[in-house]
Amino acid sequence: FKIAKTSVAVLNNCRGSDELLSGSVLSPNSNMSGMVVTANGNDSKKFKGEDKMDGAPSRVLHIRKLPGEVTETEVIALGLPFGKVTNILMLKGKNQAFLELATEEAAITMVNYYSAVTPHLRNQPIYIQYSNHKELKTDNTLNQRAQAVLQAVTAVQTANTPLSGTAVSESAVTPAQSPVLRIIIDNMYYPVTLDVLHQIFSKFGAVLKIITFTKNNQFQALLQYGDPVNAQQAKLALDGQNIYNACCTLRIDFSKLVNLNVKYNNDKSRDYTRPDLPSGDGQPALDPAIAAAFAKETSLLAVPGALSPLAIPNAAAAAAAAAAGRVGMPGVSAGGNTVLLVSNLNEEMVTPQSLFTLFGVYGDVQRVKILYNKKDSALIQMADGNQSQLAMNHLNGQKMYGKIIRVTLSKHQTVQLPREGLDDQGLTKDFGNSPLHRFKKPGSKNFQNIFPPSATLHLSNIPPSVAEEDLRTLFANTGGTVKAFKFFQDHKMALLQMATVEEAIQALIDLHNYNLGENHHLRVSFSKSTI
Repeated sequence: FKIAKTSVAVLNNCRGSDELLSGSVLSPNSNMSGMVVTANGNDSKKFKGEDKMDGAPSRVLHIRKLPGEVTETEVIALGLPFGKVTNILMLKGKNQAFLELATEEAAITMVNYYSAVTPHLRNQPIYIQYSNHKELKTDNTLNQRAQAVLQAVTAVQTANTPLSGTAVSESAVTPAQSPVLRIIIDNMYYPVTLDVLHQIFSKFGAVLKIITFTKNNQFQALLQYGDPVNAQQAKLALDGQNIYNACCTLRIDFSKLVNLNVKYNNDKSRDYTRPDLPSGDGQPALDPAIAAAFAKETSLLAVPGALSPLAIPNAAAAAAAAAAGRVGMPGVSAGGNTVLLVSNLNEEMVTPQSLFTLFGVYGDVQRVKILYNKKDSALIQMADGNQSQLAMNHLNGQKMYGKIIRVTLSKHQTVQLPREGLDDQGLTKDFGNSPLHRFKKPGSKNFQNIFPPSATLHLSNIPPSVAEEDLRTLFANTGGTVKAFKFFQDHKMALLQMATVEEAIQALIDLHNYNLGENHHLRVSFSKSTI
């Protein structure tokens, strides 16, 4: 988001000062014609308040009961989520203002939203209604300060482009205080959904919009309040807190943006002021049944004192995992259901080791048993219920060895090992003490890098002697086509893109923990990035 430097300078200068530089004149054809607002805010003609709450819709809104020290920027920010703000008139002496939006439709949406959620400025409730005026015609020479602020904000608005994925960027200049927070989640053991964020942050004020995305291999979100004060309170209370016990730590800062532009309402982005938005192609909105089950599970969520974790129960974590994978699993608790049933396997190709490697991307596989009488099916025991839920959500319906596999929760509680002395042809294997478990260490970075299978793979632990050509050849030998490759700066890590997700799955199975020499074993995982 690029903002003209001059406009930003004006915006920042305006924020520091509250007095009107000069007055403003309403249009002569209005029923308040000739009313001049002077520098100290006292009007030369007695102001008649517009007290009708049910007036006819107008793109001009009348705002009352404003705090004495409120700035133009704060008043404009009230309208920003709903559309372009085209004019403003502050009546400082009366603690009132008129705000003109570009369209009547935007004004109607704003009034409807704030009739359900009382807006606050500086911790004080304010009141918004339609004005009798159909437009504001102000004398720009007498209303310099308000116009300067409006110009600066318009510069921000016109620079706005839809946010999606890693395309999110922020301008180089931060306003003194933004209603938008930038949230990074560290130690992301469980998925954190948009609904979890909304529930936590709503405790500090009305959340208008949320956009979630992954940047630099980290789950991040931009969250917009109606009031910068709410954003400040949320940052003070929540920065450094854990959503779940010992993981999913919130890192919060003010965004450089003052308004978010949300195009779709789905599980990645939401505009709570615009329930009419589409869900977007290829991005189905969260299933209502899942959302309802999720809300029920997370009803215990609370924000306690500043130093304690947000203590969401494990059942909520399971619901979060279900919501993240858009798979409703009512009644599933995080404690049980550690065993998965995997069917439609390619029985000529599949081995316990290949299942261990693939399912190990989403949790620590304890045991694998390929069924003796039905070799296209297997039981896989994960370390806990959250991991089995994650693996099911991400791997059900994926292609492995040319066949679309089905992953469901098994009725079994554990995978039984064969009796001693009984040869089961290597169909059962205990991986409990494997050194290849990715999630043994609490707070491991691997918790942050759990992504669905993708054509792009993240490679790490590459020794200095191995070149791009070596890795391209190695991955091409798994039977797929290497489409793109990119080293990270230090050459210890790289991104490598295969032609299809199926080829990437095959390559991960074949080459994770591959010995590259110099005591370096290659680590392979799915990436959210593209090259």
